[in-house]
Amino acid sequence: MSKLLKIVGIAVAVIVILLIAIPFFINVNSFKPQVESGMTTALGRESKVGDLGLSLLSGSVTADNISIADDPAFSKGQFLTAKSLKIGVELIPLIFSKELHVTGVTLDEPSITLLLNAKGVWNFASIGEGGPKTGQTTSQKPAEAVPASSKSSSPGMGDFSVARVNVNHGKLVIGKANSSAKPLTIDDVNLEVKNFSATSQFPFTLSAGLPNGGKLKLDGNAGPVKAGNTPVSAKLKIDKLDLATVGADPSLGLAGMAALDGTLESDGKNAKLAGTLTADKLKMDPKGTPAPRPVQVKFATNYDVLKQSGNLSQGDISYAKAVVHLTGRYQMEGESTVLNMKLDGQGMPVDDVESLLPALGVVLPSGSGLKGGTLSTTLGISGPTNKLVIAGPIKIENTALTGFDLGSKLGALSAFTGKAPSSKDTAIQNCSTDVRMAPEGTKTDNINLNVPSIGVVTGSGTISPEGALNYHMNANLSGAGGGALTTVAGGKGGGGGIPFMIEGTTANPKFVPDVKAMAGGMAKEALGGKLGGASAQNPAGALSGFLKKKP
Repeated sequence: MSKLLKIVGIAVAVIVILLIAIPFFINVNSFKPQVESGMTTALGRESKVGDLGLSLLSGSVTADNISIADDPAFSKGQFLTAKSLKIGVELIPLIFSKELHVTGVTLDEPSITLLLNAKGVWNFASIGEGGPKTGQTTSQKPAEAVPASSKSSSPGMGDFSVARVNVNHGKLVIGKANSSAKPLTIDDVNLEVKNFSATSQFPFTLSAGLPNGGKLKLDGNAGPVKAGNTPVSAKLKIDKLDLATVGADPSLGLAGMAALDGTLESDGKNAKLAGTLTADKLKMDPKGTPAPRPVQVKFATNYDVLKQSGNLSQGDISYAKAVVHLTGRYQMEGESTVLNMKLDGQGMPVDDVESLLPALGVVLPSGSGLKGGTLSTTLGISGPTNKLVIAGPIKIENTALTGFDLGSKLGALSAFTGKAPSSKDTAIQNCSTDVRMAPEGTKTDNINLNVPSIGVVTGSGTISPEGALNYHMNANLSGAGGGALTTVAGGKGGGGGIPFMIEGTTANPKFVPDVKAMAGGMAKEALGGKLGGASAQNPAGALSGFLKKKP
């Protein structure tokens, strides 16, 4: 028994010595042209590798300084570079037949650049179409020298298969071809593919680190591989997504941290993405402030990769108990995304909407707020994201503007009108207007504000992008607020009202008499239209004479 063990021990020692010594008798770099030509043929891109090494104990060939050229139609740079490459091989064919059969591929610290051109085509779409692109060269040897794993009856990926593909600690740079826009960079990309075959479906898991501590994971199946048309079915999960880094138009002022749970279904031409996005500290205006509560969006969208257009079939946006529905189409055009959408929200609690207004850049008078009641609106959203136009009716019912005394503001006109009733808050029975928000400012027409303690205020006006107000209003006061105002200005009986202007800013509005309009109205009512000559052409002068006239 001891002799047998000794013989076994010697045999094992000899095998170990052979495994250590054989690499010295095999010039692994002699296979370098085969590796490069096999990759070039399979990918359709000129591929280069550095010095090769062989480890028989692990059954692998290693290489450094890997590069795969980009499609020259997109750039003259590299599509992929990597610090090192490890290729698992079958040892017996390698040693005895000098054939290279690949069983696994591992890329360490690769950098991959993904570019989208104006026609909606990605630079990776041509991968696998067979042969290097125009202007590229290849060191490929005659067909009999091509590795068995890369041979195919037709050029391209063919029957190329690998048991496992791993990408470790990579970097993705995603941008647009021939664009000055800053690309999106995703670090710490890790990819695992099992049983890869160009002709069948294979499972994969992709994870990545996002800017400022975010995480992304895509887990599912892909394949079979088709040039620019590979089906994908996967679950998508994103944590701590910094919305300010997603590449949205800076003019939107988008900011906040979001989480997303969804599913992705794609046939390579059309992609369907559905799920739920929850955003904390959301801000949707450059001058806005973060929302105090999370915003949740349940969405479903179809995207045509070739046309670069999509349809948002579901966009249910919830904020506390307020819910709006966003639907419509979007189209990528150059550096911008053009929207044609509809936002519909009915019977939303004003209290919830009011706390979201600062995130939208809407400023109420300093120290004031909205309390109680409901808000309803149907808005059209159209144009490129950097020049959006949002227009439609808005109606608020049974609310109160707390901390703002409209009566006292109108009382500032008492020199012309008499004292209007005052209160700490302003109760509003209803308020409706047609609003149009655009880059040049906000315009509100057909304002109709019903304040039971005061009367009805109508008018229209504009708000500049800086918040400056320019409103021409008319107040039909009721009760004690009418007084001399409605009498002198042709009030209730004559169908007139008190014309005034609102100036200042949204944070500090100022109510001032519209003297010109008031003079014309007062003269017409008080003089019964009987003024003639110069007085008729100068109502303000006629009014002055009328006010000095003794009864």
